[in-house]
Amino acid sequence: MSLNDYKTYFKQHTLLKITSLNSLVICVKLFVSVFIQNLLAETVGASGLAKVGQIRNLIGIVTSTSSLGVFNGVVKYTSELKEDKALLNKMFSTTFIFIVVGIICSSLTLLLFSNTITIYLFGDSEFVFVIKLLAVIVPSIALNRVFSGVLNGLSAYKKYAKIELFSYLLSSVLFVSFLLQFNLDGVLVAIAITPILQLLVSVFVFGKTLKKYIKLDTLKLNNIYLKGLLVFTIMSLVSTVLLNFVEIDIRTQISNRISEDEAGNWTAMLFLSKNYMVFSSGLFTLYVIPKFARIQAGMEFKKEVIHIYKTLIPLFGIGMVVIYLFRNVITHIIYPDFDAMEPLFKWQLLGDFVKIASLVIAHQFLAKKMLVSFIVTEIISLALFYGLSMFLVDIYGTEGVVMAHFFRYIIYFFMVLIIIWYSFKYNKISGSKP
Repeated sequence: MSLNDYKTYFKQHTLLKITSLNSLVICVKLFVSVFIQNLLAETVGASGLAKVGQIRNLIGIVTSTSSLGVFNGVVKYTSELKEDKALLNKMFSTTFIFIVVGIICSSLTLLLFSNTITIYLFGDSEFVFVIKLLAVIVPSIALNRVFSGVLNGLSAYKKYAKIELFSYLLSSVLFVSFLLQFNLDGVLVAIAITPILQLLVSVFVFGKTLKKYIKLDTLKLNNIYLKGLLVFTIMSLVSTVLLNFVEIDIRTQISNRISEDEAGNWTAMLFLSKNYMVFSSGLFTLYVIPKFARIQAGMEFKKEVIHIYKTLIPLFGIGMVVIYLFRNVITHIIYPDFDAMEPLFKWQLLGDFVKIASLVIAHQFLAKKMLVSFIVTEIISLALFYGLSMFLVDIYGTEGVVMAHFFRYIIYFFMVLIIIWYSFKYNKISGSKP
């Protein structure tokens, strides 16, 4: 192939274009993250890092509850209805009623139970002010989640990349400034108010497009989209909320059974994992869900999955091998004095590799609103992770938790594969209508 042939192939290959642009953003974020994580580790130590992990998990829960988990629903319906403004407006009208309810419930819960939540997360009420601050910021979290769903549904990957990059850089400046001035208190506050920056960047970059697609004369529930979005609400509450609760509890168990420093080592490993796994999350919402939502035939689905695997899996595999080979260097550069986390790399990377392969096909559940299949597999997966972690941590220490992560996704992969195969074979896949 000539150079022009490669250029033409690349231009026609949507997945490659999204991947390459996403890669650029991720590389910049990873470069900045190395500096931030190093500074954070040296300033607050492993025990402080564990507390940072707790507040990030809480924000993960609030992100789901404040928007009532409509993100994937907004992605799906925006992708399907972007040419039908009347139906799109009905969907958004229902969506904003959802987030009003979610905002009120989330804010009141954080305010009324701020002391209880703080003690549950940190063991005392020292950081109760952070929980109260988060309660005030809840509307920004919910709105940002919906706007992000619109962006992904339109597959506007260039604007998505800009928003991701600008908001990350701004939040990084805020994070470092607060860390240097106020230590751990400042870090927790910076994490809590980051959603405001993300919302402002989204409106600045994406404002004109939002005005074009979101036109609300009145807020009114539409029964069709009410039922459709409720499916995604249940899915999000089961996956996102339960996952964050599980991570919070596992971190607490590591602190109690071993030490808070060991909880910090596991949190550092999770931070690294989530940094490179962000690469896949954008691809799933920008490409996989919209693509799967339009696929009806089993052979077409199989062809698309193979296409995604051939494009992505080798890239992830090579990247993870490189990370493993240079794990000692990565640890010493990013987390000095965190030598105890080096044995965690092998199992975490293996688990993440299988996770990528699993999530590609599991996004069919979201694209086709396969509620029962999604809930059953998620609950079994989380139960396996929690149960295996509690069993293995007493035998292998913190390494037992990442071993549980790997074993869990091996089982999850085969569960999802069997369910998807059965669904297509016996015509159980629903259409794309709400």
